[in-house]
Amino acid sequence: MNIKTLLHTIEQHVPFTTAESWDNVGLLIGDKQAKISGVLTALDCTIEVVDEAISKGLNTIICHHPLIFKGIKSVVEQDGYGAIIRKIIKHDINLIALHTNLDVYSDGVNKMLADKMNLTNLKPLNSADHYYYKVQVYVPQNNVESLKQNLSEHGLAEEGNYEYCFFESAGTGNFKPVDGANPHQGKLHSIEQVAEVKLEFMINSSQKVLAQQLIEQYHPYETPVYDFVEMTKVANYGLGVIGELPATQNVSAFTASIKENLNMPSVRYIGDLNAHIKKVAIIGGAGIGYEYQAQALGADIFITGDIKHHEALDAKINQMNLLDINHYSEYVMKEGLINLLNNWLPVENIDFTMVASELNTDPYNYL
Repeated sequence: MNIKTLLHTIEQHVPFTTAESWDNVGLLIGDKQAKISGVLTALDCTIEVVDEAISKGLNTIICHHPLIFKGIKSVVEQDGYGAIIRKIIKHDINLIALHTNLDVYSDGVNKMLADKMNLTNLKPLNSADHYYYKVQVYVPQNNVESLKQNLSEHGLAEEGNYEYCFFESAGTGNFKPVDGANPHQGKLHSIEQVAEVKLEFMINSSQKVLAQQLIEQYHPYETPVYDFVEMTKVANYGLGVIGELPATQNVSAFTASIKENLNMPSVRYIGDLNAHIKKVAIIGGAGIGYEYQAQALGADIFITGDIKHHEALDAKINQMNLLDINHYSEYVMKEGLINLLNNWLPVENIDFTMVASELNTDPYNYL
């Protein structure tokens, strides 16, 4: 299997377009035509992780946090990030980042954390809106099949596991070519009536430019008539999850189980130490700002990372319970992503090794 095929498979499940606009996901370094010798999954792409991939003969790293993110202006050996990038390129390693698109995926990072905490009855904490377009184009009846075929071959008009998803309604088109026109059919200065079909299909918002280009290229008319109707619906993905523990726990028992299940040396609790916890909301990484939504949905505690002093104080004043499990808790994606890839890829296509990084890339020391 090559990188292009792997990216296509990933795109079917965690589309890169579902990442936040500020994010940087997909193939960051590498060659789409490169054959995969092995995959190493990692939370962060550090120089040690790159060395680990090299030592294990794995030419592809899939990390959660993008290496190229803050606007790198130079790539030099003496610079920390530059040294990593140079080594990746020197050893022909492919680097793929799955960040916020893996966060919002229904079986992504937050689901992986919820599974570690034994939560059930999971639902999205913050369902996303999915924006898309309904395309309407008017085509002579004799040219409909040809246009449909060309659109479909370029990946348009697909819905879930279905391709070639079009709707047709018949009608009559009227037009009169005037001076300067070069009509596909009809005569200058004569009103022409043509048996036409209104062809309708759905596209993702990212496919709008492609759809316009294909219609202009393959429509027989000199000036095709078409429009894009913007639409929205609640997506089947969203940021965070909310679920329930098998049984109510006190704060001491709950935090002890979190530390054990996530193999964490410490956590930070904010709130009522006498609280009883049953309903739990989670956003891995840095999810502060959604604690009010969690509280409105009845969560007894909101779990995330990177909680600052004033954010914690605000939560305590507003009688919220928070648990800071550190940003590094997202390391659960290393094993979790391998499980996802095993489910996504046909068995016969997995002709390479997939390994979770053994390295702890948490920048903090707990003393």
